[in-house]
Amino acid sequence: MKIAHIEIREIRLPLVHFFETSFGRTTERRILLARVRDADGAEGWGECTAGEGPFYSEEWIESAWTVIETYLAPMTVGREVESAAQVWDLMRAVRGNRMAKAAIETACWDLEARRQGVPVWKLLGGARSEIASGVSIGIQDSPEALLEKIEREVTAGYKRIKIKIKPGWDVKIVERVRASFPDIRLSVDANSAYTLADVPLFKQLDGFDLMMAEQPLAYDDMVNHAALQRQIETPICLDESIRSAEDARKAIEMGACKIINVKLGRVGGHSEARRVERVSRERGIPVWCGGMLESGVGRAHNIAMSTLEGFTLPGDVSASARYWEEEIVEPPITVSPRGTIRVSDEPGLGVEIKHKRIDDLTVRRESFTAAP
Repeated sequence: MKIAHIEIREIRLPLVHFFETSFGRTTERRILLARVRDADGAEGWGECTAGEGPFYSEEWIESAWTVIETYLAPMTVGREVESAAQVWDLMRAVRGNRMAKAAIETACWDLEARRQGVPVWKLLGGARSEIASGVSIGIQDSPEALLEKIEREVTAGYKRIKIKIKPGWDVKIVERVRASFPDIRLSVDANSAYTLADVPLFKQLDGFDLMMAEQPLAYDDMVNHAALQRQIETPICLDESIRSAEDARKAIEMGACKIINVKLGRVGGHSEARRVERVSRERGIPVWCGGMLESGVGRAHNIAMSTLEGFTLPGDVSASARYWEEEIVEPPITVSPRGTIRVSDEPGLGVEIKHKRIDDLTVRRESFTAAP
């Protein structure tokens, strides 16, 4: 497979409803898409999940655009690989910048799957044709607004509810949610908003039968997470701290977590995500797919990844309509009344790209073509 052409675009996609975490509030997504073509004109699509600013990680859309334009695209365009699994190695000389790398790497998985006439999930070695879906609900303007949103999502059938917390929006909020919904599978996500000084707070959260507390401490920490896990009953789930299979192995051996959130962008694409899944599964640690407010392209890649054997917990892959008035793929991602997503058997990502929609949303683009 020769990577003959790479195109990157930035699109602007307004959210149906703002999404707020401890980092801040997002009302519109700036999304970087990558399209990769082979010498025969077949194409695949990927998405960079970097945010509008360097808050979730060091990467953000401007740094991703620059590193792809200056380094990653020139490193990969014109190169031949036997499979998409080798694309990561073409970019190995660049340290970090995993979200930027994932945009190209995941596009190559879509391209290879389309060339072979198989869905991406089967090419990855997926073990299931239906995945369980959960939702992530951001911080709201009031507790009442949060409870209303949870009611809608529970009624829609979602298998797990995750709410964002931050200092001042934590124990009392969780107490109200649990009182209103005593039987739901509930988890909290702190996005690194706390320290070990908050151990008493997390001991209070032990009383609400939570599935997990996600990334409560620093984004680059494992030692203090291990110390916190020893003192609380609620399973800790690591997110930002896990950037590779080696990180997963070390965190598990240290006792820093009992669950791992896998995000394609954070680990650099499908190849490394498969390694994280395998390392975790072999050590008895469940994984699940986290979300980054992706468009339908990134969402379809998340669905494919979630079919791997170790993804035993409901992820953040939810319906397109929760986020966008109109998707950039057809059909949009939908969730059944049972809270599940049926995986497509169509080649590639299993969705069609709405080229006109993407053209209308594009604010900049750049192309890279192999020399003849």
